[in-house]
Amino acid sequence: MAAAGRQRGDEEEAPPPPRPPASRLQPIAARPARFRRRPPANPRRTLHRRLAGGQWEACSEGSGGGGRCTAGPAVMAAAVALWVRTEPPLLGALPVPPPARLGRPYLRKMAAYARRRAAEGCFPRLRWPRWRHIACGKLRLGSGLAWLYFQRFLRLRPAWPPRSLRRAEAEAACGSAEDLERERSKLSVDTLQFLLFLYLQQLSRVSLRTALRGEQWPSPAAAAPGPAGKGAGQSKNWNDQDHHAFLLAHLSDMLELLLEPEQLSASSHATSNSLVSCEAVCALSFLIEGTVDGSGTVYPLHKLALWQPCQGKNGYSKSDNAFSFRKLESWLRSCLTTNPFGMTACLRSGKKLAWAQQVEGTTRRAKIACNTRVVPEVFPMVIMSQVYKQTLAKSSDTLVGAHVRIHRCNESFIYLLSPLRSVTIEKCRNSTFVLGPVQVSVHVHSCDNVKVIAVCYSLSLSSTTGCTFHVLTPTQPLILAGNQAVSLAPFHTHYPMLEDHMARVGLATLPNYWDSPMLLGKESSDTSVFRLLPPSDFYTFVIPFEMEGDTTEIPGGLPHAYQKALSQREQKVQIWQKMVKEACLSNAAC
Repeated sequence: MAAAGRQRGDEEEAPPPPRPPASRLQPIAARPARFRRRPPANPRRTLHRRLAGGQWEACSEGSGGGGRCTAGPAVMAAAVALWVRTEPPLLGALPVPPPARLGRPYLRKMAAYARRRAAEGCFPRLRWPRWRHIACGKLRLGSGLAWLYFQRFLRLRPAWPPRSLRRAEAEAACGSAEDLERERSKLSVDTLQFLLFLYLQQLSRVSLRTALRGEQWPSPAAAAPGPAGKGAGQSKNWNDQDHHAFLLAHLSDMLELLLEPEQLSASSHATSNSLVSCEAVCALSFLIEGTVDGSGTVYPLHKLALWQPCQGKNGYSKSDNAFSFRKLESWLRSCLTTNPFGMTACLRSGKKLAWAQQVEGTTRRAKIACNTRVVPEVFPMVIMSQVYKQTLAKSSDTLVGAHVRIHRCNESFIYLLSPLRSVTIEKCRNSTFVLGPVQVSVHVHSCDNVKVIAVCYSLSLSSTTGCTFHVLTPTQPLILAGNQAVSLAPFHTHYPMLEDHMARVGLATLPNYWDSPMLLGKESSDTSVFRLLPPSDFYTFVIPFEMEGDTTEIPGGLPHAYQKALSQREQKVQIWQKMVKEACLSNAAC
């Protein structure tokens, strides 16, 4: 599968960034005559010559033949564009304010503790038992929340689907809590990247200062266009302008979090002589990627930072094999821009898809768009808005591995029968959504009376009313703040390609925690916000479309109580049909 097999550039060796076009770098005398520019009236002109090591410099040549050289690498470094990667804020940041002990002071203490305990499995890889000890013993987090952060980070990293299936099989085979912990103790994460992931949870923090004084006008969030062309009510997880603003506001703190202890002052801040190690810049590639001269090839931050033409501006020293803190921060700020593959670009210049029809008698206009500039290192994006009173069914290459946002869809049936990367459903009413296997997460927010049917790695919901979720998931569903009358039920449908799609995104039928939700937020102790659907109200769902494939039944089957209810209902129908047949009724009308 194309999407499941995609690996981001920071996990595999990428070719060196392309040199700016030859037409801009070739000495003029070396160009073909038809491409030579006519010399200006002023005999002073600019030439380019190549130096030892493949570096280029620009020389201003005067009438006397002498030349003054300017820093060509600095000019070329300006052609580097950096942005916040889509997935860490979209899928990594939980849409709920983080615990107070995940703030900056505690994360700095955690970073120092991890480096001191490197020999115990804390650095450079943080093993699950050590993170559980830090989270529960030092940060006072619950063990469930500690595992939630750990597994969420793990899912963000590229994983070969067969490896994910083997891990699921091993976890399903555990017969006790001790066996499960023993299996989890084999897992580890990159310590510095995990620290950045924990810091990123601040994206959902509510600012009391902003709440008291009101939003700045005009604010960047208000200026960003929404799916309907308006700027209201955007999720921070999707808003790439918020991601850009967040990184600029917190860049210094993030860099200081990655510094070695001897590079910090007594007050735990960077000094004018602080150096940032190459491993810290590699860790920052978890959040930042970019390109050179608009080439369309995406590279992780560390590859661009080590590119020779950029080293003069970002302060890289070969002797120290490290970067100057101040120069690196300045270079990052000068190169950072909004994500050219994000939601804003998709809405403004994305390809419009004619998947939905205009309903007669309504002023609402369905809008569906996808990225026009898709590169192998970036997962595609599809945004659907205002689908109204329609049945929309798609199994398309456009959807494979895509981040999908469904917004303000009412009284509709939407079938997206392809393997997906993530799905967000917002502000929808009275609709049914049938999804192909979702590799990372399904998030439902501010919806009323919707039904979601999906196989997904994780499910989270907030501010929903009267919604029903038929899911197969290897993680506990997250019930966040503001939900009412949530119904959870087992996955109850299939289509011919379902099991093939599940294998391509690394999802198995076991373990399945659809009936064991985790409550976070204000209502964390209020179990009345959800119920398990009674077996007497349970019916299977038939997808009314023909496709090629081998799946002919519900993957993993149904829980015993629900299968028993279906069998009893089917038996009653058979008894009734038998009674009608044996009664030898005539065809005469009464």
